[in-house]
Amino acid sequence: MDRFFQWMWVRYGPRYSWAICALAYCSGLVAYLGYTWIVVAFERSDRYVTATVAMAAAMLVRIYLMVLPGSKNVRLIESWAAGHGPDSMQALSATYDYARTTRIRMLVTDVIWGALIAIIVGTIAGAPGWRLVQYVTVGATYGMAIGVMAMHSFVEGALRPARTAMAGDTGIGDSLPRSRPTFAAWSALSILAVGFSFGTGGAFVAPVLGPAREYPIVAVVIGVVFTLICGPLALMSVSPFMRPIRDLAEGTERVAAGYYSQRLPVVQDDDLGALAASFNRMQAGLAERQRLQAAFGTYVDPVLAGRLLEQGDYVFSAERREVTVMFVDVRDFTPFAEANTAEDTVARLNALFEIMVPAVVNAGGHINRFLGDGAMVVFGAPNDLAEHADAAVNAAVRIHRLVAAQFGAGLRIGIGINTGVVIAGTIGAGPHLEFSLIGDTTNVAARVEQLTKVTGDTILLTDQTVDAMVSRPPGLVYRGAHVLKGKSAPTAVFSVNPALPHSRLASTTTQTAVVDKPEEPEEDGHGHSRPGVFCYWHGPGLAVGMGSVCGEILLGELRHRGRIEPAGLPALVVPHCRRRRLCCLRRVGCRHRRRRAGARVREHAARNGAEPGGGTVGGRRRG
Repeated sequence: MDRFFQWMWVRYGPRYSWAICALAYCSGLVAYLGYTWIVVAFERSDRYVTATVAMAAAMLVRIYLMVLPGSKNVRLIESWAAGHGPDSMQALSATYDYARTTRIRMLVTDVIWGALIAIIVGTIAGAPGWRLVQYVTVGATYGMAIGVMAMHSFVEGALRPARTAMAGDTGIGDSLPRSRPTFAAWSALSILAVGFSFGTGGAFVAPVLGPAREYPIVAVVIGVVFTLICGPLALMSVSPFMRPIRDLAEGTERVAAGYYSQRLPVVQDDDLGALAASFNRMQAGLAERQRLQAAFGTYVDPVLAGRLLEQGDYVFSAERREVTVMFVDVRDFTPFAEANTAEDTVARLNALFEIMVPAVVNAGGHINRFLGDGAMVVFGAPNDLAEHADAAVNAAVRIHRLVAAQFGAGLRIGIGINTGVVIAGTIGAGPHLEFSLIGDTTNVAARVEQLTKVTGDTILLTDQTVDAMVSRPPGLVYRGAHVLKGKSAPTAVFSVNPALPHSRLASTTTQTAVVDKPEEPEEDGHGHSRPGVFCYWHGPGLAVGMGSVCGEILLGELRHRGRIEPAGLPALVVPHCRRRRLCCLRRVGCRHRRRRAGARVREHAARNGAEPGGGTVGGRRRG
């Protein structure tokens, strides 16, 4: 029925009230013709044609009085439909005024008209005077039942297309007051009216069909006839009630899917209309929340924005977390900024950040802050991240590869990574708050990033990060222990070769070697404490012994001879030597030192049941 009303509105527009008159006339004629014929049959008369003509003529008067197509409100509605009438708000208000006056007019006219039509039809059928009085009572109650059953749903259904067109996708109708009674009251009245109408009709039909009581099948025929006649009327009464409920169901599905832009039509003049308006306000609030989150995420990491909105607060309580911090900085950016315009400088930085931000977010981290030509990134806060060290290294490798692919040698970056415990929470006061990390971990990460300028590497990570990683990346090279600014103890750092293809990374074969580290440094023949380095290999593995320094000299000598992957003291992970031997080392320490180192290697091999094979001991080739 809703589609039919919509078609009529689109088809007739400025003449919509006359189309509604025609529809109401046809539906009302069907309902009252059945009543008319039953009265004629009840009086055992044969004047069906005369009664039908009288009913059809009387129905014209009744429908005109009900619709009043030329009334003031109707003219406003049709002028708006013609495109030269009042504004949408005025026309929409006219529809509500018209509906409220029409319902009252229908209820009154249906009672009066039902009584009059009962007198007319009873007179035509030849009913005596005392029966005409009874017909007046029956007609009035029947007319009132028909009016209650159809007046609210029919009026609301007929005006729905006009209100939808006038309101459009705006909220101009949301604030309009709603009439009484409520939707539940109208539904209950309609159900009672339907029951009364069917009961009254059955009571009239039973005496008429008394001779047919010998054939029970006639009851089925009567039921089918009543259903065919009254079914469309009942459907016309119920269908407008269901449309707002279907709209609400569809709206909740859209909201659940995260789609907030399509409003519900607020076209019902009862509490369902008020509910639709409330739903639209709720949806607008959700859309505003989504917009704020998107706008907030433009300046603040979306993870932070989402969590703040989720917890309903504007601060993060301080908590102690183990995180991995990464600093990214552009090499030699100051000369570039001096040689280019401000627009080109900002464009270059934005191009870099367009690479960096997705790589960080996809790895599970978030940009804590942008630092001019660099950024501070944290993995593991504010949200938990199980393998934050691995995620940080993977993000760093990806950033380096993407930057190299897009900029080539035109832009070089340095990345420093460190893992440790920090205090994460909201820092600041008043209108300026920010999520920050407090702890030595961030300072070390920043110093390690500066150290990349010294070592010449793109990516440097501390031994804390290496220890925290679940799976170590291939191409990991020990870069020694360096004293960082503000730190008294040296910090061991490692570089990553980001150019190593993934297939090679995954297929690297390594062997574990034993490291022999003396507790105290030994003096050479000249009385100087020197770091002694010696090596021994047997089979596919490489055994490495070292003196008082944790392997940096040895690795510095061997870094260009193969893939060397330190796993932290007191063991080293060294790849299989394809040549099954090592070239002679450069002189490290004095000759006396190397001889003592070779003796230690042989002792170590004997303790572990290994036979010394071809290799290099103290700089000399052994057979």
